[in-house]
Amino acid sequence: MRYSLIVFDWDGTLLDSAGGIVECIQEAARDLGLPVPETQAASHVIGLGLHDSLRRAVPTLPEDKYKAFAEAYRRHFLARQGAMALFPGVRELLQDLLGAGHRLAVATGKSRRGLDHALEATALRRFFAATRCADETDPKPHPAMLLELMAQLALAPGQALMVGDTSHDLDMARSAGVDAVAVTYGAHPGDALRALAPRACVASVAELRAWLTANA
Repeated sequence: MRYSLIVFDWDGTLLDSAGGIVECIQEAARDLGLPVPETQAASHVIGLGLHDSLRRAVPTLPEDKYKAFAEAYRRHFLARQGAMALFPGVRELLQDLLGAGHRLAVATGKSRRGLDHALEATALRRFFAATRCADETDPKPHPAMLLELMAQLALAPGQALMVGDTSHDLDMARSAGVDAVAVTYGAHPGDALRALAPRACVASVAELRAWLTANA
C-alpha cells in the first residue's frame, strides 16, 4: 500500500453538485442585481471558501453587499441540495478503500455545518477518519487542510494522496508535498487539471477506482 491516507474533495468529486453550485452563484447575483458570472467563471471558484468564491465570481461585489450575497447563495443552495446525489460508484469506492486498509479523509471548501449536513444526508460519515472545512482553517489552495489532516493522523506527506476536481485541490496538494489525482467529471476542465501534472487524470468514478486499486 503506497498511500496510507486518501483525502477527497467533496463537491464535484464525491457529490454531483458542481452544476448546482454554479446555478446558486448565478441566481444569487441575479437576486442582488449584480453582474451574473458566466458558467466557466462560476465553476472556477468551486472549492474555495465561500468568501473567496463569491468575491472571485463577482469581482465587482461591493463590500456592503457581501453578506446579502452569501445569504442569497445559501438560500438557493438549500433549495437545491436535496437533488444533489453522490456520483455513481462513490459508496462502493470508499468501501473498497477501507477494506484495503486505507484511511480516508475529506478536505473541502464547505463550511463545517454544510459538510456535517452532507455527511449525514449521504450516510458517509463512518468512512472518514478526519475532515477539514474552509471555515476551520486557511481555505484552499493554502496547504493547511492537508497539513492538519496529516498531523492529526500522524502521517507524512509521502503517505497521503489528494483526490479532487479543481486546480485549487491540486495546488493545495503541491504546496503540502502531497501527490494528487484529478477527476475531470467535476468543476474544472481536464486540460487545466492536466497542466498541473497530477499523478493521474481520470474521467469517471470507475476510472478512479481502477487507478486507486492499481496504484494506491
